[in-house]
Amino acid sequence: MTAPAPNIHATAIVVGRTGLLFSGPSGWGKSMLAFTCMTEARRLGLFTALVADDQVLLSEEAGSVIAACPPSIAGLIELRGTGIVQQDHVPQAIMHYAVLPGSASGENRVPAEGEIVSLAPGFSLPALRLLTNVASPLAILMAKAPDIGC
Repeated sequence: MTAPAPNIHATAIVVGRTGLLFSGPSGWGKSMLAFTCMTEARRLGLFTALVADDQVLLSEEAGSVIAACPPSIAGLIELRGTGIVQQDHVPQAIMHYAVLPGSASGENRVPAEGEIVSLAPGFSLPALRLLTNVASPLAILMAKAPDIGC
């Protein structure tokens, strides 16, 4: 019998062919950052789609982390203070990076290079750190990982 796919609290999107999984504490702004990145990608003429918001089902295929969406919330993203909106979506996608909260002060102001984050037992991704109050989150992510959007 196969174990059920882990269901994590996160938001997963695709920009170009790159999967970005926004993970962090409740209230961090995962959905709004992902939505802003999708909006920026559209303005740049890049393909972008929502995979899942709030609940992300993880699986593994040929060594890659796959994110999928429970059917009941497909294409829906909650924008705190605004409500739930419909977005172009794909049912699943390979994830390439985990986007995590950054720190604007203190000793963690410059994150360690090569950071890997465990999303659930057996599921890890390279981490990119991001603050919630940046004007162009996708531009910052693309500066750190130039393969985003390719």
